[in-house]
Amino acid sequence: MLTETPVRIGVQLQPQQVSYAELRSAAARIEDLGADILFNWDHFFPLHGDPDGAHYESWTLLAAWAEQTERLELGALVNCSSYRNADLQADMARTIDHISARDGVGRFIFGTGAGWFERDYDEYGYEFGTPGSRLNGLAADLDRIRARWGKLNPPPTREIPVLIGGKGEQKTLRTVARHADIWHSFVGAEEIPHKLGVIERWAETDGTDVSGLIVSNELARRTQADADALYAAGVRLFTLGLSGPEFDWDSVVRWLAWRDSRNGGTAS
Repeated sequence: MLTETPVRIGVQLQPQQVSYAELRSAAARIEDLGADILFNWDHFFPLHGDPDGAHYESWTLLAAWAEQTERLELGALVNCSSYRNADLQADMARTIDHISARDGVGRFIFGTGAGWFERDYDEYGYEFGTPGSRLNGLAADLDRIRARWGKLNPPPTREIPVLIGGKGEQKTLRTVARHADIWHSFVGAEEIPHKLGVIERWAETDGTDVSGLIVSNELARRTQADADALYAAGVRLFTLGLSGPEFDWDSVVRWLAWRDSRNGGTAS
């Protein structure tokens, strides 16, 4: 993997327990503070706090942020592939890519996964299945999504980066080796070399190239020593969850300063 890749910070602005106006203001502040990527998540109900509290849908919110922002890359951390037809996902991704384009280049990252929150499935009428069936569906969907990107008019403005989350070695990491530009997980620094070895073996099996894979991990409940260890293990994208209504802006500023120190003292 490319260890010379600069460190980036992605802030996951969790679309729960706040108004849309508060989300819009928070997105603007995240850009002003100098973060690299703005994420949300793809659920229909809050994951924390009041389970029936205010909540907003992922893709429509991303389209709004694409218009609102100028510099940030943006995407879901992560999309649930089984909520929407694969070809529709490809078309929505291409459209947000164009909405976000500045100087002709889009800023959309296609972060995706197999889904896990059973309430979403039950209340919106999707078949929950099993972890295995959902992971099989994700792999099949990614084949269709890439094929659809090649047929759309106009095409995406760039080769849209694909981020895949998860750590399962038999299915998820094989899909990472076949499709991902970014691999996201919550594993500790000590596990990363093994997981990367699994990805590399799947790449050899399937004839894919993972030399440019970006390794991503989460900063929640982690210390600077933890982040330093993750960096030493090859992580270059660090994500930080941010939930309202009392947004912890100090943590964003602190981690951005750490990023800059890792990148030689200048913003990436």
